[in-house]
Amino acid sequence: MKKMVGLMMAMAMAGTLLTGCGGGGTSQDATTAAAQGETQAEAKESQAEAPAESEAAGGEAAGAALKIAIVSSPSGVDDGSFNEDNYNGILAFIESHPDATVTPVREETGDTAAAVQAVQDIVADYDVIVCCGFQFAAIGAIANDNPDVKFLLVDSYPCDAEGTEVACDNVYAMQFKEQESGFFAGMAAALETKSGKVAVVNGIAYPSNVNYQYGFESGVNYANAKLGASAEVVEIASYAGTDVTNANVGGNYVGSFADEATGKVVGKALIDQGCDIIFVAAGGSGNGVFTAAKEAAGVKVIGCDVDQYDDGANGSENIMLTSGLKVMGMNVEKQLEAIAEGSFAGGNELLGADTDSTGFVKEDGRHQMSAETVEKLEEAYGLVKDGTIVPAANFNDIQPDDFPGLK
Repeated sequence: MKKMVGLMMAMAMAGTLLTGCGGGGTSQDATTAAAQGETQAEAKESQAEAPAESEAAGGEAAGAALKIAIVSSPSGVDDGSFNEDNYNGILAFIESHPDATVTPVREETGDTAAAVQAVQDIVADYDVIVCCGFQFAAIGAIANDNPDVKFLLVDSYPCDAEGTEVACDNVYAMQFKEQESGFFAGMAAALETKSGKVAVVNGIAYPSNVNYQYGFESGVNYANAKLGASAEVVEIASYAGTDVTNANVGGNYVGSFADEATGKVVGKALIDQGCDIIFVAAGGSGNGVFTAAKEAAGVKVIGCDVDQYDDGANGSENIMLTSGLKVMGMNVEKQLEAIAEGSFAGGNELLGADTDSTGFVKEDGRHQMSAETVEKLEEAYGLVKDGTIVPAANFNDIQPDDFPGLK
C-alpha cells in the first residue's frame, strides 16, 4: 500500500485533479472569503458563521467553539456532489453547535502542490481543517508540524513528502469502498435496461474511479448470472483508462473531472452504440453526459457519490434512475462531534456498507427503479454488508467476472 500511495502521488503531481465525483485557496483572499461565487454556499453560510466565543485548539476544552475550514476543489462547496456532501456534514454539526463556524476555501487550480499549500496557508487559523479529495494526501507533514489542529481527510490517507503513507494522531482519513456503490449501480442498470446495453463513464483512472468502474461491472455480471438479466457493458477503446500503475483498465474515461464538452462527446458515443443507462462517475465532466442523455430519447443515467436526482430534471421528466452513494457528510459530522466532545482519535479508515457508508438511493420520489429492482438491490445490500458479496476493486486482487458471491 505504501508503494501504491507513492505511485498515486507521483501521478497526481503530473497534472491537476478534481476528485472522484473533487480540491483547496492559495491566496489570502480565498482563505478569508467564504465560497466566492457559490450561491448555494452563501445561503448556507448565514447559518454557519455564528460568532465563536472560544477558539481553543481542537475545541476540546469545555465550552470551546470549533473554528472549521473546508478546503475544496475549484468546483467549490456547492458543486451538488462530492464537495457539497462534505460541507453539508459540517453544517449538520453546526446546527447542534451554533457557536462553531465554518469557512469554505476554494483552491482554484486543482493542482496537488497548490492544494497542500492552501492547507499550509491557513493551518494556524483553524481548529479543524476538512480536506476534500485525493489531492490533499500530502498533508502528513503539515499535520505532524501542527499537532493541535485536527484534520479530516476525505478520499485519501495522509502521506509524507516522498509519498509514503503515514498515520497521524490528529488526522482522521477516510476512504470508501466505491466498488460497493458501483456494484449497486451496475445491478440497477442491468435490471432496468431495455436495450440490453449499459455503460459507466469516469473522469480519471484514479483508484476511486476505477473502483466505481469495477464495481459497476461486477454488479452487471451479478445481475446477469443470478437475477436473469441480460446486459452488456459497452466500452469505447479510445477512451480506455490507464490506472496509477500504468495498467489499462478499459472503461470510458473522459480524462478530466472538469471537461463537460468531452463528457458529452463520450456520453453521445455510448448512446449512439445503443446504451440506454449510463453510470456517471466523472465530476463536472459528468454534466456533459447528463446533457447527452437529456438530448436523447429513452436514456437514463445513474448519479454518483450523492443523490443527484435534481440534476436529472429534463423539462417535465427526469433522466436519473438512481444514484450510487458514498456517505461522506455523515462521517464528517461524526468526527466533528468526536472532536467537540474530546473523544477524537486519528486513523486511516476504509468505510463501506458495514457502516452504512456506501449504498444507493431508494427513497420514494428520488429514483425511477421498479419495486422489484429495489427489492433485489436491498437483498444484495445485505449480502455486501455481511461480506458474502465482495465486488472487484482497483487493488483488491478480485476481478469483475470472478468475485466472492458471483459463483
